[in-house]
Amino acid sequence: MTGEAPGALDLDKLFAARLHAARARPYLATALFALHTVESRRVPTMAVDRHWRCYVSPAFVDRTPVEELAGVWVHEVSHLLRDHHGRGDRVARERGLHGPGERLRMNIAADCEINDDAFGDGLVRPEGVVDPVSLGLSEGQLMEDYLRQFTLGPRTQHMAWLDCGSGVDGVEREWDLGEDGAHGLGDQERDAVRFRVAQGIRGRPGNASKGWKRWAEEAFHPPQPWRELLGAAVRSAVSGSGAGEDYSYGRPSRRSAGLPGAVLPSLRRRPPRVCVVIDTSASVSDAELGGALLEVAAITRAVGGRRDLVTVVACDAAARIAHPLCRGEGIALVGGGGTDLRTGFAKALRAGARPDVIVVLTDGQTPWPSTRPPCRTVVGLFPRQGLWDEDDPDYVPDSPPSWARVVAIG
Repeated sequence: MTGEAPGALDLDKLFAARLHAARARPYLATALFALHTVESRRVPTMAVDRHWRCYVSPAFVDRTPVEELAGVWVHEVSHLLRDHHGRGDRVARERGLHGPGERLRMNIAADCEINDDAFGDGLVRPEGVVDPVSLGLSEGQLMEDYLRQFTLGPRTQHMAWLDCGSGVDGVEREWDLGEDGAHGLGDQERDAVRFRVAQGIRGRPGNASKGWKRWAEEAFHPPQPWRELLGAAVRSAVSGSGAGEDYSYGRPSRRSAGLPGAVLPSLRRRPPRVCVVIDTSASVSDAELGGALLEVAAITRAVGGRRDLVTVVACDAAARIAHPLCRGEGIALVGGGGTDLRTGFAKALRAGARPDVIVVLTDGQTPWPSTRPPCRTVVGLFPRQGLWDEDDPDYVPDSPPSWARVVAIG
């Protein structure tokens, strides 16, 4: 660059590389041009933070060809699009991964997720790229999967320099400008960039790799947190109109003031009753039955912790005893035969006081009641790759009825 100070960042070369990257991967152009460049001599090569700033070493730009710089641009923006910083925060908390060694492992694992199919088709592979093959791992996996499959050792010694920044693991670096620094993108702006990139991949995928197509699908239809959904469905059911309402003389109605000498009852909301019907047929595994009892505990929390108001019915082709949850430790999930949850519904509705909500935990291989029960229904479905019946190869189970709120478990 003419007239520039010695050692200054060569912006012409850097931006020419970004343009090359956008031409090679047009579906990433919105994200590439959303990054704000920050010159930094503390960065080994190029690095990003969670606010979509890209920190660039002038020396690295000087010694790297434009074609390779284009690959680095794509690599760094991929960390942000795939939310590696948010995922890194979560996995660090869940697995107790702390310290520089674990941070390096996380960076390597995130690079493996990106680099297994990032290059070629007009994009040159930069020097020193980390990929799954170099670690003896299979391609096509996610950062969280790779983290379980390798440790630091001889194969990773040459990767000690690697640092793509806080945009990978969520840990702020000394060169970061922070949340209040200039030119950072806010949460809504970052989401808008991701949405536009995903929209472009879905609309005109072109040469987008399988990894990017998978990412775009999940960006539009993110995996649902089923435990939260199940709890929300139960809370919605028990708080709905008509659930748990009754008249009480414990507190007279305010309308009594207009009728001297008469005491009118007030409409009070009583605690809701919930009956959980658990599918104990042979097609439901022991692990799923154990998980069902954990869900019963979660359902109890959703209704305010009143265990005496929650009952459990174990059901295969026949419904068993309705157990009050106050004796939950001794609930026997007896079964192992065929499945007909209609008997479970009948048992739930006959078991003492009528429930306000019926929650069914099942794999879905059952006939359903032909009429809507006189209370709300939530169905938690255990996952199945394929449903079959050894006595009927053409068997296709009925879908849960339209009057039930359905939540996929797992």
